[in-house]
Amino acid sequence: MVRQIQKAAVLGSGVMGSGIAAHLANIGIPTLLLDIVPRELTEDEKKKGLTLEDPQVRNRISQGNLQKLLKQKPAPLTSKKNIALIQAGNFEDDMKRLSEVDWIIEVVVENLDIKKKVFEQVDQYRKLGSIVSSNTSGISVEAMAEGRSEDFQRHFLGTHFFNPPRYLKLLEIIPTKKTDPEVLSFMKQFGEDVLGKGVVEAKDTPNFIANRIGTYGLLVTVKEMTKGGYSVGEVDSVTGPLVGRPKSATFRTLDVVGLDTFAHVAKNVYDQVEGEEKEVFEVPDFMKKMLENGWLGSKSGQGFFLKQGKEILELNPNTLQYEERKKLKTPSTEMSKQEKGLSNKLKALVYSKDRAGTLLWNIFSPVLVYSAELLGTIADDIVAIDNAMKWGFGWELGPFETWDAIGVEKSVAKMKEEGKKVPEWVEDMLASGVTSFYQEREDGLYFYHKGEFKLLEENPKVINLKRLKKQKGVIKKNSGASFIDLGDGVALLEFHSPNNAIGLDIIQMINFAVDEVEKNFKGLVIGNQGKNFCVGANLAMILMEAQDDNIFEIDMVVRHFQQAMMKIKYSSKPVVAAPFGMTLGGGTEVCLPAAHIQASAETYMGLVEVGVGLIPGGGGNKELYIKHLESMPSGVEFDLQKVANKVFETIAMAKVSTSGEEARDLNLLNRTDGISVNGDHLLYDAKQAVLSLYEKGYKPPVRKKIPVVGETGYATLLLGAQAMYLSGYISEHDLKIAKKLAFVIAGGKVPYGTEVDEQYLLDLEREAFLSLVEQPKSQARMQHMLVKGKPLRN
Repeated sequence: MVRQIQKAAVLGSGVMGSGIAAHLANIGIPTLLLDIVPRELTEDEKKKGLTLEDPQVRNRISQGNLQKLLKQKPAPLTSKKNIALIQAGNFEDDMKRLSEVDWIIEVVVENLDIKKKVFEQVDQYRKLGSIVSSNTSGISVEAMAEGRSEDFQRHFLGTHFFNPPRYLKLLEIIPTKKTDPEVLSFMKQFGEDVLGKGVVEAKDTPNFIANRIGTYGLLVTVKEMTKGGYSVGEVDSVTGPLVGRPKSATFRTLDVVGLDTFAHVAKNVYDQVEGEEKEVFEVPDFMKKMLENGWLGSKSGQGFFLKQGKEILELNPNTLQYEERKKLKTPSTEMSKQEKGLSNKLKALVYSKDRAGTLLWNIFSPVLVYSAELLGTIADDIVAIDNAMKWGFGWELGPFETWDAIGVEKSVAKMKEEGKKVPEWVEDMLASGVTSFYQEREDGLYFYHKGEFKLLEENPKVINLKRLKKQKGVIKKNSGASFIDLGDGVALLEFHSPNNAIGLDIIQMINFAVDEVEKNFKGLVIGNQGKNFCVGANLAMILMEAQDDNIFEIDMVVRHFQQAMMKIKYSSKPVVAAPFGMTLGGGTEVCLPAAHIQASAETYMGLVEVGVGLIPGGGGNKELYIKHLESMPSGVEFDLQKVANKVFETIAMAKVSTSGEEARDLNLLNRTDGISVNGDHLLYDAKQAVLSLYEKGYKPPVRKKIPVVGETGYATLLLGAQAMYLSGYISEHDLKIAKKLAFVIAGGKVPYGTEVDEQYLLDLEREAFLSLVEQPKSQARMQHMLVKGKPLRN
């Protein structure tokens, strides 16, 4: 049977329900969003003369929550236009429409009786074979399905999304004893390939995997804080990026999640476990007092932290007063910063006897033991537990990877010295001479499972560059980039300079890569697996040369960069750019001339050079202008000035897409460019795009003359900028930058409609760039960005 999900329904339109509906709309699935019917009219509805029978009243809850999607931050929709794919309705009038959908997701209140009543109705109206799932965060999935029809039970499972669904990668799938294995297999693949999630199969136990371990870890941390006399700020200063965890660390995370939500999740386990575990899951008294006070975190304006003006204060759990935020600085925290690699940093910290080391050991060791104790209870293997914590809580290393990083033998010896009980299977593993949970071998990654090592079977769409380079080696590399064989006749150019910023080293490797590909490969992917694709040109180098009046040096670098971009554009073999994350300035300029762009759904792309007092210098103005021209319908007359205005506005306002889809709205991507919903599949998708272009007999674009708006168009472009200057919206220096940009986009001092070649536009661009680099105010902007990380308005 070929199963498809072409239409879905979400039952419950709160933050989570509407967020799931938004995620489905983002991937193009039309979705019904249903909620309860209001029992009373609002004052506004009374004034309008509406009754409880009017559809807009009956759909008020789901419609209201639908509209909130447009204002929420971070944005649940990848493009506001996706909201058109979501239709609001209610449980009384629209349940019959469940017969139209292929997947029904329940997201109502966390109450078993209410959920069972909803599923009773679902069972009446759903079509046979449609999948039904619950987004519960911990109620028994088996219990929900009791009493339902056989077809319902075979097609029912838990699908636990993490909030916000667009951004958090984890999807826990929880089958029941009666779930059809084919349904489970389909949902795992659908979750990864279509929803773009990291899918983990969990067992039907309280809070499943990530929330069970994550909540335990947070409560252990709170306990250690109070026992060791640490402050909230001190704990957060050492439980974030320092140990491979998110910036929000411990208490900032609780403020974002909401203390009420956290307490509910903790109680869910507390009510269902016994003994020492039950003690850990009891929320401490000071947190109960915070709940009584309504200090829930971000949503109530205060929690563990309180913002007063520009200052952020921390809560003292003993006095419940807010105090100046503190940080924990010890010899081990300073030493760990000098270490390379997370494993070495963690070793430097957890085995230290100072205050930071003691705190971290007392947090880490119980969580490692607890994770090992739960193996087989919450998940079948260590990989599921590690992935759940990485994808759901943003840990860089899961519990068993962390254990490997600090050394299993050494840590177990220390645990036993302290009287901690280590699970028998871990002791047996060490006794057999095995000292790590994972082993990297030539044919892949192996994990310890029931007394032996098992090859980790990964989706072939996941390309791991570190492993690939170990297996195949690197053809050529320098300090900025590596040239790698991706297999099947496709090569990869990987950036790895600091922040993947573009300097001469990367430019040299671009030239080498294109030459090599033209001779020996079918095509080239430009991509990497760093934090961001590329944050732009090497600003520090440009500023240093500018301050030393080495304009000739900068001119040479810009020429080389422009030539390298033209080489990408006119390569006889297809070049595919694979941007993701921050793809700014020069990063966008690398993508624009490519034969195809395969962007991640989370790509934040834009020509942002005006923010540092410059304009794009590597051909970005020209390429964006050409992309706009090429998006015009062929054979139809269009207004050239409107095209120039649009490009000018996009660059002058340093517009950055908030998603791959929005990059398309900004014409940074065209209609044929691709978007990968699962970021882990990005390089695979880019490689397939290369092969597809090659097999279709790829030919580079024909060099054509480009029509420009010339002097009259330049005057028009300046009108808006002058008006903004006179109104006080932009500074005198902003106006100077705008004039230079307008001159480049207009094509200089030529008549309207003149056709010019690309090199002419590149020369204009380079001259404007160099003239701005010399300006003291532009140099001040560059310096400010490098030091403060944000634009200066001078």
